[in-house]
Amino acid sequence: MDVVDRSERNGPSLNINRTLNSNPLVSNLSDVISTFRPTKLLRRDDVKDGRPQPHVLSMDFDDAGELLMTSASDETIQIYNVREGRHQKSLLSKKYGVKLAKFTHTSSSIIYASTKQNHAIRYLATHDNSFIRYFEGHDDNVTCLAVHPGTDNFISCSQDNSVRLWDTQTKHWQGQLLLRNPSLAAYDPSGTVFAIACPGSGTILLYDARNYDKAPFATVDVVEQCRGIDPQHVINGWTKLEFSNDGKSLLVGTKGNGHFLLDAFEGNLKAYLHMPGGGTRRPGEAATTINGGAATNSTDADCSGDCCFAPDGRFVISGRSSQDVLVWDTLRPTPENKMMEPSCTLPDKRPAAVVAFNPRFNFFATADEDLVLWLPDPHV
Repeated sequence: MDVVDRSERNGPSLNINRTLNSNPLVSNLSDVISTFRPTKLLRRDDVKDGRPQPHVLSMDFDDAGELLMTSASDETIQIYNVREGRHQKSLLSKKYGVKLAKFTHTSSSIIYASTKQNHAIRYLATHDNSFIRYFEGHDDNVTCLAVHPGTDNFISCSQDNSVRLWDTQTKHWQGQLLLRNPSLAAYDPSGTVFAIACPGSGTILLYDARNYDKAPFATVDVVEQCRGIDPQHVINGWTKLEFSNDGKSLLVGTKGNGHFLLDAFEGNLKAYLHMPGGGTRRPGEAATTINGGAATNSTDADCSGDCCFAPDGRFVISGRSSQDVLVWDTLRPTPENKMMEPSCTLPDKRPAAVVAFNPRFNFFATADEDLVLWLPDPHV
């Protein structure tokens, strides 16, 4: 079984910098994907008196892959230096709450959604914990923030049935779409297209980012494509929307027993990424709801997701409630029934309700109460 270095600020520290530099690119990910093992466990040392560890609600890497940021259920933001494998900074947002924290293209500034008082999105300078700007306009729960890959623009989705487009340089929204249940958003790698997932209607709408005020240029009918394989989750329980790095595929994470892999151009189902033994609960959610099926609630899209593409666009990883991390090789031949089983299983028994892959290095992180950093094991 794996050995995890549990030290954080005290005692010997894992030299992740050296490990990462040995494989600085992701071009050889296929050679090492099956060898990833939990290598560093980061536990909050500010949680005292026997209190349980807070649940991680979201994770995000900065552009350079140097920093990892989490938002947690105790209304804090934690920033980690992953090249050194250590905690770097803790920021409090007790007054407004915090979820869906995302780096901008300047790693010293972030945006995040509020969980109380109002539904404003907050733009924060992390070096002195000061607010740069508030983005106000939504009048219900914000369910997703998607940052443009190359500019200061970002998209927000809300349960007020609106999507708003913002520029961090001004507090006023730049555009608005009124849709039914627009829960999730994602930019394609070029930033010229964005997708909006509307689980209530079972559709994904694709827009030209420069002409978003016009009708979507394509609509993916998830109900039509996927009802034969997972009818319970074609109109609810969607937790993640992401383009692959080549822009050819769309990943729709669900609370069911698998995730939908769709062709971003044709809109057809490429594969159902099946999770043997069941799906993943949300952070802090009772394990008995894992296979609940039809039940859905406002937290479906409030976390950053339990699945994601690797940077090469070929592999998808997903956590589960308490049994290992699963990996699918999307280039493998797809069975006629579209049911794709994992190509490998990475052993770990800690819950992995939130996952994120580093954009620059062969390295990923999983979290629920524990934050675990994963690296290829050269001895496997």
